[in-house]
Amino acid sequence: MVLPDLSFTVEAGSVTGLLGPSGCGKTTLMRSIVGVQVVEAGEVRVLGEAAGSASLRPRVAYVTQAPSVYADLTVRENLRFFAQVLDAPAERIDQAIESVRLREVADRVVRDQSGGQRARVSLGTALLGDPEVLILDEPTVGLDPVLRRDLWQTFHSLSDEGKTLLVSSHVMDEAENCHQLALMREGRFLAIAPPDEILSQTGAEDLTDAFLRLIQREERA
Repeated sequence: MVLPDLSFTVEAGSVTGLLGPSGCGKTTLMRSIVGVQVVEAGEVRVLGEAAGSASLRPRVAYVTQAPSVYADLTVRENLRFFAQVLDAPAERIDQAIESVRLREVADRVVRDQSGGQRARVSLGTALLGDPEVLILDEPTVGLDPVLRRDLWQTFHSLSDEGKTLLVSSHVMDEAENCHQLALMREGRFLAIAPPDEILSQTGAEDLTDAFLRLIQREERA
């Protein structure tokens, strides 16, 4: 996926939604921000530094779509292992468990947890280094509405703590949970603005209709 001349600013302590259909370039953009995507031309800068710089590793955390934890370990054992990998202090383990609301299941094996709980375990591992920025690639995919609601509540709790979140999704009804939206199609941004502003600009009653109107506007242009 080619991402031509993209530029946008994410406000510190906010939840920004990166929304668009599958294949529009969301994952490519997120991997580029983290520094794990080969960038053949151009430059990607994060927090004022080149993406992927060693100095950014403790400041930026990336949670992939599939939970990246060990199913045969407990929640606490997973966090203990990744804390050692990240050289994070031991007290961060309990702090991360509390942040993702998994205290009651902390000593249960991950394979026995729900999809939403497994997603929160992955999020917990990302919090061990106390990052400033969290990049979350479709963290609610495949989850039922209750689990999705719980995860979004967790995202906003982290935002309230001052962390900056970039959350990708292709489900438009999640867009209203974000402070700002970056709507993508075919590697380009159609709009970057708060949800209410996008509705006002398009005259749409909901964000799905707003997205369709932006597509039609681009095609006419």
